[in-house]
Amino acid sequence: MSLKCVLFDLDGTLLPMDQDVFTKSYFGLLAKKLIPFGYDGEKLVNAIWMGTRAMVKNDGAATNEAVFWKTFAGIMGEKVYEDIPLFDAFYRDEFRGVREVCGYTPKAAEVVKVAKEKGLRVGLATNPLFPKEATAQRISWAGLVPEDFEFYTTYDNSCHCKPNLDYYSDILKMLGLEPEECLMVGNDVSEDMITGELGMSVFLLTDCLINKEDKDISVYPHGDFDDLLAFIREL
Repeated sequence: MSLKCVLFDLDGTLLPMDQDVFTKSYFGLLAKKLIPFGYDGEKLVNAIWMGTRAMVKNDGAATNEAVFWKTFAGIMGEKVYEDIPLFDAFYRDEFRGVREVCGYTPKAAEVVKVAKEKGLRVGLATNPLFPKEATAQRISWAGLVPEDFEFYTTYDNSCHCKPNLDYYSDILKMLGLEPEECLMVGNDVSEDMITGELGMSVFLLTDCLINKEDKDISVYPHGDFDDLLAFIREL
């Protein structure tokens, strides 16, 4: 079965970053935004973590967005629903400050271009934990635009998260493709390479490698951006 589509991860893949540094900057800016409106910074961050964990465990009965806000409101109180415009404003404005702790490589846009020149469909399979605005901004930090992708996953259009295989199955259904027709490119061994269990081809980008379980990565095609470009060109 011939390859028809390449799915790219974003954070740590097309957008170089240290995940811990990114999270610290993100939560710090969000707390700074909301503390003047009566939020306790420590409780706020804890509630966001709990909401994130709830999204990761989502069984598909509701969108990740609905699961997050239900969990978040359960901790912080129903008032948070009235403050959603504050969160929206944060992602439009202050969130852009997180870009300072992210890297950049022009090879990200180049590899997407090469895939398209090969006649392949291109999608962005980024863990759908963020609103659309936040994901669109991170795409721009990588030197790309949302229109470069056939789709990109966000917390409002997804009902599962990585590493749940149902997340990837949902994408395949949306695209009308079989697993064997897709290549998944990512930097996280546990979250991205798991697609091999469905029958997808994989490439592990090692520039910002995440390998929390210390797995043997020699079993995957892997390497840096130059290796990835060569891999895509040879498809």
